[in-house]
Amino acid sequence: MTPPPAAQVHHIGVETFDLANSLSWYEDYFDCRRTWIAEELSELTRGRLPHVTRIAEVAVGDLRFHLLERGDRGGPRQAGGPSEFQHVCLSAQTVADLGRWRDRWLELHRSGRYAFARSDPPTEIVTDAEGVRSFYCFDVNGLEFEFTHVPESAR
Repeated sequence: MTPPPAAQVHHIGVETFDLANSLSWYEDYFDCRRTWIAEELSELTRGRLPHVTRIAEVAVGDLRFHLLERGDRGGPRQAGGPSEFQHVCLSAQTVADLGRWRDRWLELHRSGRYAFARSDPPTEIVTDAEGVRSFYCFDVNGLEFEFTHVPESAR
């Protein structure tokens, strides 16, 4: 049997307790645009995600985020459920872009316009043995992002 072609990422789902805060932060940090908001959810969605009340999509280029608002603040996310993603890694085109992403996070955090579930500052930009440079930061919901630049010599 021939395997199917390589899968492409369509979107990344992010749970939030504050959809307005998340929408604003993603629009400002990633320069995303809102593409849609669903307030009436399908039977399949309600069955799989019973605590989700609204879903919004924001996009920048081919990257899409689905922001899933939970109505049960403080309730268990999925006690005993399967593992969740540990982090999402996004590629920066240049080393200078890494610094710009890190500086943008710091600028938005200092603005005081957002409530952060975790206000840990971004890590410093580090370089591994192959010359790959990365840093980590959290979005307003506590989802961890890694930004990385892989030089041609390490590809």
